[in-house]
Amino acid sequence: MRHGIDDLLTLMQVLRDRQQGCPWDLQQDWDSIVPHTLEEAYEVADAIERRAFDELPGELGDLLFQVVYYAQFGAEEQRFDFADIVDTLTAKMLRRHPHVFPDGTLASRRPPGVSAEEVQTQQVNSRWESLKAEERAERAVERPSVLDDVPRTLPALSRAAKLSKRAARVGFDWPDARGVVAKIREELAEVEEALAAGDQQHAQEEVGDLLFAVTNLARTLNADPEQCLRATNAKFERRFRFVERELSAAQRPLIEASLDEMEAHWQAAKAEEKQSTHS
Repeated sequence: MRHGIDDLLTLMQVLRDRQQGCPWDLQQDWDSIVPHTLEEAYEVADAIERRAFDELPGELGDLLFQVVYYAQFGAEEQRFDFADIVDTLTAKMLRRHPHVFPDGTLASRRPPGVSAEEVQTQQVNSRWESLKAEERAERAVERPSVLDDVPRTLPALSRAAKLSKRAARVGFDWPDARGVVAKIREELAEVEEALAAGDQQHAQEEVGDLLFAVTNLARTLNADPEQCLRATNAKFERRFRFVERELSAAQRPLIEASLDEMEAHWQAAKAEEKQSTHS
């Protein structure tokens, strides 16, 4: 017998039951669950990037469980429940896909004779952004800035990308990637000036500006800066482990190896990766 969403919702209700529930689950609240939600989202991304598709159902389940948690909190406080979440999401997606659901209902699907390829991607994206802008405009009384609904809890790189993208939509942007590269050089020069002056605090501030500029470059290249950095992290880890293995094979403790030795093995790791890529 396979379990369904109703079973999951019932499970959560029991976990939070004052008489039958789990002590740990009963202690949780909106704020305590947020770190777990972020962690589970990253684990989903990690499984996808590693192509560990056998792990993905479990990781997606863990992420879904976070949504069920919030739905339970909402129901307990008589704010909303899981059905409200599904209804709100479905209504929003129907509204944002008029090229698929012309009347905004599931029944009004695109005619069978019209393929997805016939729908212009640029028009779809334009319409999507327009609808999102309309939704934000509806909240304009309480949210006067185009930046107001960018979540503060996002990872810094992701939030920087969203902030700059939002500003770019209203014209606050460079004309092309070359302008961003020039900004990166400018910010790097300011870091060097702060370092030369021995002002560590100022240097830290300038490093933040440099990172923000680099994030903008990723955005102009239609790349997600978080994914770019995760890929580089994986590359660094892979190469450094190669260095460790080589030194271990030579019976050289890592702590005793010179920088030149480690650099030589690092370059060997790069060469090996390059060869395997072209083979």
